[in-house]
Amino acid sequence: MSATPLDPRVEQADALYAMERYEEGLALVDRRLAEAPDDHEAWATRARCLCGLKRYEEALDAADEALKLEPELADGFFMRGFALRRLRRLPEADHAQREAIRLAPHRWGPRTQRAEMLIFIGTKEEALQEAMEAVRLGPDVVDTWHTMYKVAAFNERFDLVRESIQQILRIDPTDSLAVTEVTEREARKPGTSAAQAADLYASGLATSPDAPALRRDLDKAVYRMLRGTRWLALLCLAIAAVTADIFPTDGEEPKELPIHLGTRLWALCLMAAVWGFGAWRRYLRMRTGAQLTVRALVRRLFWPRVVLGQATLATLCALLIVLVPWADRTIPQVLFWLGLVPNLLSITHDRDKV
Repeated sequence: MSATPLDPRVEQADALYAMERYEEGLALVDRRLAEAPDDHEAWATRARCLCGLKRYEEALDAADEALKLEPELADGFFMRGFALRRLRRLPEADHAQREAIRLAPHRWGPRTQRAEMLIFIGTKEEALQEAMEAVRLGPDVVDTWHTMYKVAAFNERFDLVRESIQQILRIDPTDSLAVTEVTEREARKPGTSAAQAADLYASGLATSPDAPALRRDLDKAVYRMLRGTRWLALLCLAIAAVTADIFPTDGEEPKELPIHLGTRLWALCLMAAVWGFGAWRRYLRMRTGAQLTVRALVRRLFWPRVVLGQATLATLCALLIVLVPWADRTIPQVLFWLGLVPNLLSITHDRDKV
């Protein structure tokens, strides 16, 4: 392999690639290739930027051009294998990574790629050995531990899965995969309420904002909370029905209507306590991120609005039953069924709507 120093534009393109500014890196390396089309390092960097843009066919052509100019270029084989893997040509990709390992046995990149491919075209043991070698060569690199996590999970080596997560968090406490794994493990413990799960997911998102799985889980936890408000509303409806004695028990003397004001005020206090401790107090104690998700979810999606509307309807019916000094039971009975039926119609089949 040539020991010629890299052109400054190639070095800058590599730096832009590391910052995920692939278009800028590609434009820069293309200017270099317009002047020096025989620069094999520039072709390898071009392949890298094209892979970042998911233009894998072009990346493969660029890697092949680099290898034509320098047949012993480890980076050329690595990028060729990288592109071939994305094109699902796994046997060819494996051969390319073997060549990269032969030419640069000290590099962890080809080993991570090969370890992940061996899950599909090799054996569990071989994949695990390659992943272990990758973390030996790059113990402080997040990517090597990502690979170990995948391979260990495939091999059902949960001790190594846990170690991988610990090592990833040691290197990068904001890593999306590790934060998601730890957060979901805590949120799925038996006995964790929807409000507690929402707080955990919100904390995870605060640590790792670019974790789509945590965003989905937070939405689901908040939706579970909103579904729970219907039970609070139905409890209030039951309190109102008992207070107003709208369904007298056979054989017992019905209460005289209208119900005494003090009794009705006591029922209002009970309903306020149900909502205060069951919903409002929990809401105020939630993290800001979870509170904002409640509002955003109601604005964005249909079913959260339906659930909240049903809970509101039942509560309003309960309030009307209690507040108005009814002299007849007919209208309170209608209000009771008006609050109850819409909730019963959907409460059993809207669990997974978010």
